[in-house]
Amino acid sequence: MKEMLRLALVLTLIAAGAGLILSLVEKATREPIAEQRRLETLRALNAVLPPNENSPDQDTVKLIIGQDRRGRDLARTFYRGRRDGHINGVAFTVVAPDGYSGNIAVMVGVDPDGTVTGIEILNHAETPGLGDKIEEPWFKELFKGKSLGNADWRVKKDGGDFDQITGATISPRAVVGAVRRGLEFFKEHRDEIMAPSGRGVQS
Repeated sequence: MKEMLRLALVLTLIAAGAGLILSLVEKATREPIAEQRRLETLRALNAVLPPNENSPDQDTVKLIIGQDRRGRDLARTFYRGRRDGHINGVAFTVVAPDGYSGNIAVMVGVDPDGTVTGIEILNHAETPGLGDKIEEPWFKELFKGKSLGNADWRVKKDGGDFDQITGATISPRAVVGAVRRGLEFFKEHRDEIMAPSGRGVQS
C-alpha cells in the first residue's frame, strides 16, 4: 500500500513538474511567436500595398462577413495604408475554399477605388510543381491593375482574362474567384472601410 502511495506521489510530482515546464516554455515563446506573426503580416502588407507612411497593421477595421456553422460571427480585418494622412491603400485576406488540395489564403491589396495593387499567397497545400505556381511572380502580377470593372474575373480556359497554369487550372481558378469575391465585398462596404474613424469593429 505504501509503495502504491509512493508511486502515486512520484507520478503526481512528475506530472506537476512537466506541466510547470510546459507552462514556462509557452510563456517564454508566446511573445516571439506573436512578433514573428506580426512581421509576416507586415511583409505581406508591404508586398501588396502602395508605399505608405504609417503602420497598416495598427490601422485596421474589422467587419462581419458572415457566420460559421455554429452561428458565430466571422470577421475580416482591413489594413489601411496612409500617405500624407490619407488612405492610399487597403489590404485584406481572402480564402479560396476550392483549391485542389484545400484552402488557399491570399492577401489582397487595393487602392481606394478598388483596383488591385498586389496579391500575396499566404498559405496553401497545392501540388508542388503544378498548383504551387500560384506563388510565382508572373502569376501574382496578373492581378495588378485589375478591378471589377476592367477585367473578366475568370481564367482564360473559362473565357476570362487570367492565364491559368498548365496542368493545374483548379488552383488559379480558386485564387481568381476568391480575389473577385474580396473585391465585391470591398466595393459593397467601401464607405465603412474608408471612413476616417471606421464604422466597423475596430482594433
